[in-house]
Amino acid sequence: QVQLVESGGGLVQVGGSLRLSCAASRRTLSIYAVGWFRQAPGKEREFVASINWSGTNTYYATSVKGRFTISRDNAKNTVSLQMNSLKPDDTAVYYCAEGAPGTTAAFMRVTTITSWGQGTQVTVSS
Repeated sequence: QVQLVESGGGLVQVGGSLRLSCAASRRTLSIYAVGWFRQAPGKEREFVASINWSGTNTYYATSVKGRFTISRDNAKNTVSLQMNSLKPDDTAVYYCAEGAPGTTAAFMRVTTITSWGQGTQVTVSS
């Protein structure tokens, strides 16, 4: 399995920005759809954003559309999540994820994930 390591989390105020980064252990990241999920205290893990293998198609949860941007750099084996206009509801542990073979970015969900990162905490204070 591919190892995924997230970084970039932290404490920010409402309206602030953060950029999360996920580094993969091998170049095989380039052939899979990848994405970001998050899990807030007491809640289930939920989909945030995804991107296909070539980086040409992106998908976002309604709650973050227009504020977050996902991107990938296959040459560097990384996937990023730029988060702007952060809200208290964005507070959660954010996880980088790689989809199972054959899974498209459009249908990425918890049950289709084969590799998870360790997670990075994002806290938005008011």
